[in-house]
Amino acid sequence: TDGSITDLPREEYEEAEARVIAELQALDKPFVVALNSIHPGSPETIALAKELQDKYKVTVVPLDCLRLRKEDIVGLFNEVLLEFPIREFNVSLPKWIEELDSEHWLRQKYEDLAWESVAELSKVKDVKKVAVEKFKGADYVQVVTLENLDLGTGKVTLNITLLNELFYTVLAEMTGLEVEGDHHLLRLMQELSEAKAEYDKLSAALQHVRQTGYGIVIPSLEDITFEQPELIKQGRNFGIKLTASAPSIHMVEASIQTEVTPLVGTEKQGEELIKSLTEEFEQDPNALWERDFLGRSLQDMVREGINSKLYRMPENAQEKLQETLSKIINEGSGGLICIIL
Repeated sequence: TDGSITDLPREEYEEAEARVIAELQALDKPFVVALNSIHPGSPETIALAKELQDKYKVTVVPLDCLRLRKEDIVGLFNEVLLEFPIREFNVSLPKWIEELDSEHWLRQKYEDLAWESVAELSKVKDVKKVAVEKFKGADYVQVVTLENLDLGTGKVTLNITLLNELFYTVLAEMTGLEVEGDHHLLRLMQELSEAKAEYDKLSAALQHVRQTGYGIVIPSLEDITFEQPELIKQGRNFGIKLTASAPSIHMVEASIQTEVTPLVGTEKQGEELIKSLTEEFEQDPNALWERDFLGRSLQDMVREGINSKLYRMPENAQEKLQETLSKIINEGSGGLICIIL
Protein backbone atom coordinates (compact mmCIF):
# COMPACT_ATOMS: atom_id res chain seq x y z
CA THR A 1 0.00 0.00 0.00
CA ASP A 2 0.99 3.63 -0.37
CA GLY A 3 -0.29 4.37 3.14
CA SER A 4 -3.57 5.93 2.02
CA ILE A 5 -5.76 3.00 3.11
CA THR A 6 -5.26 3.26 6.89
CA ASP A 7 -3.74 5.70 9.34
CA LEU A 8 -0.42 3.83 9.22
CA PRO A 9 2.22 5.52 7.04
CA ARG A 10 3.80 3.63 4.16
CA GLU A 11 7.07 3.20 6.07
CA GLU A 12 5.32 0.78 8.44
CA TYR A 13 4.64 -1.64 5.55
CA GLU A 14 8.01 -1.58 3.81
CA GLU A 15 9.75 -4.27 5.88
CA ALA A 16 6.89 -6.78 5.54
CA GLU A 17 6.54 -5.86 1.87
CA ALA A 18 10.20 -6.62 1.14
CA ARG A 19 10.10 -9.87 3.12
CA VAL A 20 6.98 -11.25 1.37
CA ILE A 21 8.25 -10.33 -2.10
CA ALA A 22 11.59 -12.04 -1.36
CA GLU A 23 9.79 -15.19 -0.16
CA LEU A 24 7.64 -15.32 -3.30
CA GLN A 25 10.67 -14.80 -5.52
CA ALA A 26 12.46 -17.62 -3.72
CA LEU A 27 9.54 -19.94 -4.47
CA ASP A 28 9.89 -19.04 -8.18
CA LYS A 29 6.12 -18.95 -8.60
CA PRO A 30 4.19 -16.48 -10.79
CA PHE A 31 2.94 -13.43 -8.86
CA VAL A 32 2.36 -9.70 -9.16
CA VAL A 33 2.25 -6.97 -6.53
CA ALA A 34 -1.07 -5.15 -6.07
CA LEU A 35 -0.40 -1.61 -4.80
CA ASN A 36 -3.49 -0.76 -2.74
CA SER A 37 -4.39 2.93 -2.84
CA ILE A 38 -7.49 5.11 -2.68
CA HIS A 39 -6.01 7.05 -5.61
CA PRO A 40 -4.65 4.32 -7.95
CA GLY A 41 -4.57 6.62 -10.97
CA SER A 42 -2.78 9.56 -9.35
CA PRO A 43 0.71 10.53 -10.59
CA GLU A 44 2.14 9.88 -7.13
CA THR A 45 0.76 6.31 -6.99
CA ILE A 46 1.90 5.54 -10.52
CA ALA A 47 5.38 6.88 -9.70
CA LEU A 48 5.50 4.69 -6.57
CA ALA A 49 4.48 1.64 -8.61
CA LYS A 50 7.31 2.36 -11.04
CA GLU A 51 9.75 2.76 -8.15
CA LEU A 52 8.73 -0.58 -6.60
CA GLN A 53 8.87 -2.29 -9.98
CA ASP A 54 12.44 -1.11 -10.52
CA LYS A 55 13.43 -1.99 -6.96
CA TYR A 56 12.06 -5.53 -6.79
CA LYS A 57 12.01 -6.39 -10.53
CA VAL A 58 8.37 -7.41 -10.33
CA THR A 59 5.13 -6.22 -11.93
CA VAL A 60 3.27 -3.73 -9.73
CA VAL A 61 -0.42 -2.93 -10.40
CA PRO A 62 -2.01 0.10 -8.62
CA LEU A 63 -5.55 -0.78 -7.41
CA ASP A 64 -8.24 0.40 -5.03
CA CYS A 65 -9.14 -2.95 -3.49
CA LEU A 66 -12.33 -1.61 -1.87
CA ARG A 67 -13.69 -0.40 -5.21
CA LEU A 68 -12.54 -3.13 -7.58
CA ARG A 69 -14.38 -3.38 -10.88
CA LYS A 70 -14.69 -6.41 -13.10
CA GLU A 71 -12.18 -5.02 -15.59
CA ASP A 72 -9.72 -4.40 -12.73
CA ILE A 73 -9.89 -8.05 -11.69
CA VAL A 74 -9.54 -9.27 -15.31
CA GLY A 75 -6.58 -6.95 -15.83
CA LEU A 76 -4.93 -8.19 -12.63
CA PHE A 77 -5.31 -11.84 -13.66
CA ASN A 78 -3.93 -11.04 -17.11
CA GLU A 79 -0.85 -9.57 -15.47
CA VAL A 80 -0.48 -12.71 -13.35
CA LEU A 81 -0.74 -14.92 -16.44
CA LEU A 82 2.01 -12.88 -18.09
CA GLU A 83 4.28 -13.99 -15.24
CA PHE A 84 3.92 -17.67 -16.17
CA PRO A 85 6.76 -19.41 -18.06
CA ILE A 86 6.64 -19.25 -21.82
CA ARG A 87 6.09 -22.73 -23.26
CA GLU A 88 6.24 -22.16 -27.00
CA PHE A 89 7.60 -19.28 -29.09
CA ASN A 90 6.90 -19.04 -32.82
CA VAL A 91 7.88 -16.48 -35.44
CA SER A 92 5.67 -16.15 -38.51
CA LEU A 93 7.59 -14.79 -41.52
CA PRO A 94 6.34 -14.31 -45.09
CA LYS A 95 5.99 -17.65 -46.88
CA TRP A 96 8.60 -16.73 -49.49
CA ILE A 97 11.25 -16.53 -46.76
CA GLU A 98 10.61 -20.22 -45.99
CA GLU A 99 11.38 -21.05 -49.64
CA LEU A 100 14.89 -19.65 -49.34
CA ASP A 101 17.79 -22.00 -48.77
CA SER A 102 18.51 -22.58 -45.09
CA GLU A 103 21.94 -20.96 -45.58
CA HIS A 104 20.59 -17.84 -47.30
CA TRP A 105 21.76 -14.69 -45.52
CA LEU A 106 18.25 -13.26 -45.07
CA ARG A 107 16.67 -16.40 -43.68
CA GLN A 108 19.72 -16.92 -41.46
CA LYS A 109 19.38 -13.36 -40.12
CA TYR A 110 15.82 -13.85 -38.86
CA GLU A 111 16.44 -17.37 -37.58
CA ASP A 112 19.38 -16.06 -35.56
CA LEU A 113 17.16 -13.32 -34.11
CA ALA A 114 14.57 -15.92 -33.14
CA TRP A 115 17.16 -18.09 -31.37
CA GLU A 116 18.63 -15.05 -29.61
CA SER A 117 15.13 -14.19 -28.38
CA VAL A 118 14.51 -17.74 -27.16
CA ALA A 119 17.72 -17.60 -25.11
CA GLU A 120 16.47 -14.48 -23.31
CA LEU A 121 12.81 -15.43 -22.90
CA SER A 122 11.67 -16.77 -19.56
CA LYS A 123 8.16 -15.47 -18.90
CA VAL A 124 5.32 -14.62 -21.25
CA LYS A 125 5.72 -10.93 -20.46
CA ASP A 126 9.31 -11.02 -21.78
CA VAL A 127 8.06 -11.40 -25.36
CA LYS A 128 7.20 -7.72 -25.76
CA LYS A 129 10.35 -6.28 -24.25
CA VAL A 130 12.73 -8.86 -25.72
CA ALA A 131 11.51 -10.53 -28.93
CA VAL A 132 9.31 -7.73 -30.23
CA GLU A 133 12.01 -5.12 -29.70
CA LYS A 134 14.68 -7.32 -31.31
CA PHE A 135 12.65 -7.80 -34.48
CA LYS A 136 11.55 -4.16 -34.59
CA GLY A 137 15.20 -3.16 -34.69
CA ALA A 138 16.08 -5.64 -37.45
CA ASP A 139 16.74 -4.59 -41.04
CA TYR A 140 13.86 -4.62 -43.54
CA VAL A 141 11.21 -5.17 -40.82
CA GLN A 142 8.13 -3.01 -41.30
CA VAL A 143 5.72 -4.20 -38.59
CA VAL A 144 5.94 -6.65 -35.67
CA THR A 145 2.66 -7.82 -34.15
CA LEU A 146 1.63 -10.40 -31.56
CA GLU A 147 -0.41 -12.68 -33.79
CA ASN A 148 -1.25 -15.07 -30.99
CA LEU A 149 -0.78 -14.76 -27.24
CA ASP A 150 -2.39 -17.70 -25.47
CA LEU A 151 -2.04 -16.99 -21.76
CA GLY A 152 -3.62 -20.33 -20.87
CA THR A 153 -0.94 -22.41 -22.57
CA GLY A 154 2.00 -20.01 -22.69
CA LYS A 155 2.17 -20.11 -26.50
CA VAL A 156 3.23 -16.97 -28.34
CA THR A 157 3.43 -16.24 -32.07
CA LEU A 158 5.03 -13.13 -33.54
CA ASN A 159 4.01 -12.01 -37.02
CA ILE A 160 6.74 -10.21 -38.96
CA THR A 161 5.84 -7.97 -41.90
CA LEU A 162 8.78 -7.09 -44.13
CA LEU A 163 9.27 -4.21 -46.54
CA ASN A 164 7.67 -4.92 -49.92
CA GLU A 165 10.78 -4.03 -51.91
CA LEU A 166 12.81 -6.70 -50.06
CA PHE A 167 11.07 -9.45 -52.04
CA TYR A 168 12.15 -7.92 -55.34
CA THR A 169 15.69 -7.33 -54.05
CA VAL A 170 16.09 -11.00 -53.10
CA LEU A 171 14.44 -12.12 -56.34
CA ALA A 172 16.91 -10.05 -58.36
CA GLU A 173 19.80 -11.41 -56.29
CA MET A 174 18.77 -15.03 -56.88
CA THR A 175 17.82 -14.80 -60.56
CA GLY A 176 19.86 -11.90 -61.90
CA LEU A 177 16.60 -10.36 -63.19
CA GLU A 178 15.76 -6.84 -62.09
CA VAL A 179 12.11 -6.66 -61.01
CA GLU A 180 10.59 -3.18 -60.85
CA GLY A 181 7.24 -4.12 -59.31
CA ASP A 182 4.20 -6.37 -59.54
CA HIS A 183 3.51 -5.35 -63.14
CA HIS A 184 7.06 -6.21 -64.19
CA LEU A 185 6.96 -9.48 -62.24
CA LEU A 186 3.79 -10.51 -64.09
CA ARG A 187 5.43 -9.87 -67.46
CA LEU A 188 8.55 -11.78 -66.44
CA MET A 189 6.47 -14.73 -65.25
CA GLN A 190 4.74 -14.87 -68.63
CA GLU A 191 8.08 -14.85 -70.44
CA LEU A 192 9.57 -17.44 -68.08
CA SER A 193 6.54 -19.72 -68.41
CA GLU A 194 6.96 -19.67 -72.20
CA ALA A 195 10.68 -20.38 -71.85
CA LYS A 196 9.95 -23.22 -69.40
CA ALA A 197 7.43 -24.75 -71.79
CA GLU A 198 10.12 -24.82 -74.48
CA TYR A 199 12.75 -26.15 -72.10
CA ASP A 200 10.44 -28.94 -70.91
CA LYS A 201 10.43 -30.25 -74.48
CA LEU A 202 14.23 -30.37 -74.50
CA SER A 203 15.02 -31.40 -70.93
CA ALA A 204 14.77 -35.17 -71.43
CA ALA A 205 16.96 -34.99 -74.55
CA LEU A 206 19.54 -32.87 -72.72
CA GLN A 207 19.67 -35.41 -69.92
CA HIS A 208 20.26 -38.23 -72.41
CA VAL A 209 23.00 -36.21 -74.12
CA ARG A 210 24.83 -35.78 -70.83
CA GLN A 211 24.45 -39.49 -70.04
CA THR A 212 25.02 -41.14 -73.43
CA GLY A 213 26.14 -38.37 -75.78
CA TYR A 214 22.95 -38.53 -77.88
CA GLY A 215 19.45 -37.22 -77.24
CA ILE A 216 16.21 -36.90 -79.21
CA VAL A 217 13.43 -34.35 -78.70
CA ILE A 218 10.13 -36.16 -79.22
CA PRO A 219 7.72 -34.06 -81.35
CA SER A 220 4.58 -32.91 -79.60
CA LEU A 221 1.10 -33.29 -81.09
CA GLU A 222 0.99 -29.68 -82.24
CA ASP A 223 4.26 -30.21 -84.16
CA ILE A 224 2.77 -32.98 -86.30
CA THR A 225 1.51 -32.01 -89.76
CA PHE A 226 -1.22 -34.26 -91.19
CA GLU A 227 -1.45 -34.54 -94.97
CA GLN A 228 -4.69 -34.93 -96.89
CA PRO A 229 -5.76 -38.61 -97.15
CA GLU A 230 -5.08 -40.28 -100.54
CA LEU A 231 -6.89 -43.11 -102.26
CA ILE A 232 -4.46 -45.85 -103.35
CA LYS A 233 -4.89 -49.04 -105.37
CA GLN A 234 -3.10 -52.31 -104.75
CA GLY A 235 -4.15 -54.85 -107.33
CA ARG A 236 -7.93 -55.14 -107.15
CA ASN A 237 -8.06 -53.59 -103.67
CA PHE A 238 -8.25 -49.96 -102.73
CA GLY A 239 -7.05 -48.32 -99.57
CA ILE A 240 -6.39 -44.98 -97.96
CA LYS A 241 -2.94 -43.54 -97.42
CA LEU A 242 -2.55 -41.31 -94.39
CA THR A 243 0.66 -39.33 -94.17
CA ALA A 244 1.99 -37.25 -91.30
CA SER A 245 5.31 -35.53 -90.72
CA ALA A 246 6.97 -33.89 -87.76
CA PRO A 247 10.31 -32.23 -87.11
CA SER A 248 12.60 -34.06 -84.72
CA ILE A 249 15.56 -32.50 -82.97
CA HIS A 250 18.64 -34.65 -82.48
CA MET A 251 21.32 -33.57 -80.03
CA VAL A 252 24.83 -34.97 -80.34
CA GLU A 253 27.66 -34.34 -77.93
CA ALA A 254 30.92 -33.68 -79.78
CA SER A 255 34.16 -33.22 -77.87
CA ILE A 256 36.12 -30.14 -78.95
CA GLN A 257 39.84 -29.90 -78.33
CA THR A 258 41.94 -26.79 -78.59
CA GLU A 259 45.49 -25.84 -77.72
CA VAL A 260 47.08 -22.64 -76.47
CA THR A 261 50.79 -22.29 -77.29
CA PRO A 262 52.07 -18.87 -76.23
CA LEU A 263 55.72 -18.22 -77.19
CA VAL A 264 57.85 -17.15 -74.23
CA GLY A 265 61.40 -16.93 -75.58
CA THR A 266 64.31 -19.22 -74.73
CA GLU A 267 64.18 -22.86 -73.65
CA LYS A 268 65.15 -21.90 -70.11
CA GLN A 269 62.35 -19.35 -69.92
CA GLY A 270 59.93 -22.01 -71.18
CA GLU A 271 61.08 -24.49 -68.52
CA GLU A 272 60.68 -21.88 -65.78
CA LEU A 273 57.20 -21.04 -67.04
CA ILE A 274 56.21 -24.73 -67.13
CA LYS A 275 57.41 -25.16 -63.53
CA SER A 276 55.54 -22.06 -62.40
CA LEU A 277 52.32 -23.11 -64.18
CA THR A 278 52.53 -26.65 -62.78
CA GLU A 279 52.90 -25.39 -59.21
CA GLU A 280 50.07 -22.93 -59.71
CA PHE A 281 47.84 -25.62 -61.22
CA GLU A 282 48.44 -27.94 -58.24
CA GLN A 283 47.51 -25.17 -55.78
CA ASP A 284 44.48 -23.78 -57.63
CA PRO A 285 43.53 -25.08 -61.11
CA ASN A 286 41.03 -22.27 -61.67
CA ALA A 287 43.56 -19.54 -60.94
CA LEU A 288 45.86 -20.90 -63.66
CA TRP A 289 43.32 -20.32 -66.41
CA GLU A 290 42.79 -16.75 -65.22
CA ARG A 291 46.50 -16.00 -65.53
CA ASP A 292 47.37 -13.17 -67.89
CA PHE A 293 49.46 -13.72 -71.03
CA LEU A 294 50.26 -10.72 -73.22
CA GLY A 295 47.18 -8.87 -72.03
CA ARG A 296 44.81 -11.84 -72.31
CA SER A 297 43.94 -14.62 -69.90
CA LEU A 298 44.48 -18.28 -70.79
CA GLN A 299 40.76 -18.74 -70.26
CA ASP A 300 39.95 -16.21 -73.01
CA MET A 301 42.44 -17.85 -75.38
CA VAL A 302 40.89 -21.29 -74.82
CA ARG A 303 37.37 -19.96 -75.23
CA GLU A 304 38.30 -18.27 -78.51
CA GLY A 305 39.88 -21.49 -79.81
CA ILE A 306 36.79 -23.53 -78.97
CA ASN A 307 34.39 -20.97 -80.48
CA SER A 308 36.36 -20.83 -83.73
CA LYS A 309 36.08 -24.61 -84.13
CA LEU A 310 32.35 -24.59 -83.44
CA TYR A 311 31.71 -22.59 -86.61
CA ARG A 312 34.05 -24.56 -88.87
CA MET A 313 31.38 -26.85 -90.27
CA PRO A 314 30.23 -25.28 -93.58
CA GLU A 315 26.53 -24.88 -94.37
CA ASN A 316 26.53 -27.48 -97.15
CA ALA A 317 28.01 -30.04 -94.73
CA GLN A 318 25.29 -29.19 -92.20
CA GLU A 319 22.62 -29.72 -94.86
CA LYS A 320 24.09 -33.07 -95.93
CA LEU A 321 24.31 -34.23 -92.33
CA GLN A 322 20.66 -33.29 -91.86
CA GLU A 323 19.62 -35.16 -95.02
CA THR A 324 21.60 -38.23 -94.01
CA LEU A 325 20.02 -38.30 -90.56
CA SER A 326 16.53 -37.97 -92.06
CA LYS A 327 17.17 -40.93 -94.39
CA ILE A 328 18.46 -43.10 -91.55
CA ILE A 329 15.37 -42.33 -89.46
CA ASN A 330 12.78 -42.76 -92.23
CA GLU A 331 14.34 -45.53 -94.33
CA GLY A 332 16.55 -47.29 -91.80
CA SER A 333 20.16 -48.30 -92.21
CA GLY A 334 22.03 -51.41 -91.27
CA GLY A 335 25.28 -49.50 -91.26
CA LEU A 336 26.69 -46.08 -91.91
CA ILE A 337 29.85 -45.21 -93.84
CA CYS A 338 31.08 -41.65 -93.42
CA ILE A 339 33.85 -40.22 -95.64
CA ILE A 340 35.27 -36.84 -94.60
CA LEU A 341 37.07 -34.99 -97.39
